[in-house]
Amino acid sequence: MTRDVGFKIRRGKVGILLLHRLCGTPVEMRFVATGLASKGYTVHCPMLAGHCGSEDALRASTWTDWYRGASLALDDIKKDCDVVIAGGLSAGAVLAVMLAARNPAKVNATALLAPTLWLNGWMIPWYARVFKLIRTKWVANLFRFPHRDPHGIKDERIREFIQRARMSRGASQAGHPVTPGGAAFEHRHLVKAMQKLVPYVRQPTLIVHPIDDDYAAMNNATYLRDNLRGPVQLTVLDDCYHIVTVDRQRHLVVEAIDAFVENFIANIASDAAADRLPFRNSAA
Repeated sequence: MTRDVGFKIRRGKVGILLLHRLCGTPVEMRFVATGLASKGYTVHCPMLAGHCGSEDALRASTWTDWYRGASLALDDIKKDCDVVIAGGLSAGAVLAVMLAARNPAKVNATALLAPTLWLNGWMIPWYARVFKLIRTKWVANLFRFPHRDPHGIKDERIREFIQRARMSRGASQAGHPVTPGGAAFEHRHLVKAMQKLVPYVRQPTLIVHPIDDDYAAMNNATYLRDNLRGPVQLTVLDDCYHIVTVDRQRHLVVEAIDAFVENFIANIASDAAADRLPFRNSAA
């Protein structure tokens, strides 16, 4: 049974949309969302289609289902906010890039946390490379990829807490312990669709990526830094693994997003003030 564990925290007119990772859950965004809300931002953390329920439901979902849900969440937060930052973790970050490209009037900036285009971190098994050769989803669904320690979390105490939560509360709270091959197949097609849109993203972007990411190597972040057309700030974390929203440096994620958004809002205000000047010397 699937239970929607998405949540909203309404505060000010600046909104931050946070999309969870593949096989994850909005609960993993709770610390960052609460931290940002305490600074006055409205935060929306929706549940992506097929998640927080059975493995069959996740296997049956498609990347277009995930994007459709993200798009609806963007429309929802836009009703409450004048400025919206689209953000996400891992595959959620890929969806955020797509939202920015397709909705330049609705998305003012992006915040990408451990963006994952390629599963090439140090803990990815060698046989995952063979999976790239699969071209049909029904064959892909014959595969299952159990999550192994450290499973994106460097801090052992946090990792043990999440393991206990998974055993007692299931996928709705702690995420799936297995990635179905079909979900990995859909992620591959999501990334291909996103790459076609990267040149159209001109909004300012924050990328936060761990140097020791066990799922997605640093070239995931540098690819986006080098190919997005707007200004990009890359912040590198040095004491956590892939799931940066729950690991040791989660507080730095909150601080990085807050500083980025504050600077972005200040630039908007400065530009607006300049536009109101009675005379601007264009030759200056």
